[in-house]
Amino acid sequence: MSKSKEVAIKTLYKVFEILKRNNNQLPGKEVLAQIEKEVEFTDWEKERYEKTGYIRWQSIIHFYTIDAIKSGHLYKKNGIWYLTEEGAKAMKLGPEKLFESAREGYKKWASERPDEVGSGEHEDTSQSQKANLEQLEEQAFLQLEDYIRSLNPYEFQDIVAALLRGMGYYTPFVAPRGKDNGIDIIAYKDPIGTEKPIIKVQVKHHPDSSVQSQDIQKLKGTLSHDEEVGIFVTSGKFSSGAIREARMSKLHIETIDFTRFVELWKQFYNKLSDEDKNLLPLHPIYFLGTNE
Repeated sequence: MSKSKEVAIKTLYKVFEILKRNNNQLPGKEVLAQIEKEVEFTDWEKERYEKTGYIRWQSIIHFYTIDAIKSGHLYKKNGIWYLTEEGAKAMKLGPEKLFESAREGYKKWASERPDEVGSGEHEDTSQSQKANLEQLEEQAFLQLEDYIRSLNPYEFQDIVAALLRGMGYYTPFVAPRGKDNGIDIIAYKDPIGTEKPIIKVQVKHHPDSSVQSQDIQKLKGTLSHDEEVGIFVTSGKFSSGAIREARMSKLHIETIDFTRFVELWKQFYNKLSDEDKNLLPLHPIYFLGTNE
């Protein structure tokens, strides 16, 4: 067995274990951090590839988690890794057979699309490209996270207002420093607010905490009728209770967590004014991808 496969067997199963004990989901960077604490690596495994600068064991994980994704055991989106129900069941196989199961799942998936994936060396190249692109995407997402984390609450509030303008709304009110009575931004569909609904936005810049149900209730209390819509934007997450509170509300309340905010910012970035783009500037770079 090659050294790379030995690393893959012990780390892939560890990925599943870590996700399972964290409610089946965790940011990829936290998964890797926990693996580094719990798995003993050799000097060879801890070396950095000269061309990419990536640590060998981390690159191996990214390469072989693609097998797990294509076999339906894992799912990744915006830097978050998810363990599926099938993946949790597959853990009963043990480390080596889990690895083999994921490999077979990938081969089956690839065999159904030979024109896209290729075979043999071309297949490995395609998977390597996918793994490298995945690492680059996660790095970019983490850079955005670090940048937003460094902002103060009012700077994050200004970025949220900019996003609304990019989406075609007018923002005549953005709360100044001080008490805001629960409303940070008011947005209209037209310049003077005659077209309904009126949008009331609450912004919380708490990257390391979750919005709770009582926070949603407070926003709901500011909506006087069904012609007003509430939006709660956070740089962190929403608790399950907060999400449930928003969904059960008779008045429309939309929840936007950090991940969804980044998705929307990227989606509407080209529609922002140059001034608003500078609040959170993005620079597109094109890499060789795959045909998937």
